[in-house]
Amino acid sequence: MDLKEIQNLIKFVAKSGASEVKLEMEDVKITIRTGSEDKETTIIQQLSSGAPVAQAPIAPVPTAPIATEVEVATPSASAENSNHITIKSPIIGTFYRRPSPDKSNFVEVGDAISEGSVLCVVEAMKLFNEIESEVSGTIVKILVDDSSPVEFDQPLFIVDPS
Repeated sequence: MDLKEIQNLIKFVAKSGASEVKLEMEDVKITIRTGSEDKETTIIQQLSSGAPVAQAPIAPVPTAPIATEVEVATPSASAENSNHITIKSPIIGTFYRRPSPDKSNFVEVGDAISEGSVLCVVEAMKLFNEIESEVSGTIVKILVDDSSPVEFDQPLFIVDPS
């Protein structure tokens, strides 16, 4: 892993809002921690020799809090939503509703989807991963804003399978 890849990883972790990420490869071990005081610490170790590798100076990067929608469940709402299915993010990354800036959104609220339909893409480490539906139904709600960071298992869509 070269310095540029490490710097990109640090930027990605800061943008995602994660507090700590550990990455172990064959000969390198990297730990990136972001603290509440907007400081970042990067520890890089060469595993084969056990000696630390020179650390690049890291400027503090302010991290924005991740906005998440929280719905307060009422008895009537939970009974109404009991048949809805939540589609969650399978990876950490940046959520995009469209394939490119000049294209239209993959899906909108009220759209009918089928199994295998592409709902969005999540960018992780410069790779765009298409997120496909595992169910057929109608999009009831889109829970994430375009170009927002998402966490693993974070709800993205609510689908009515009926």
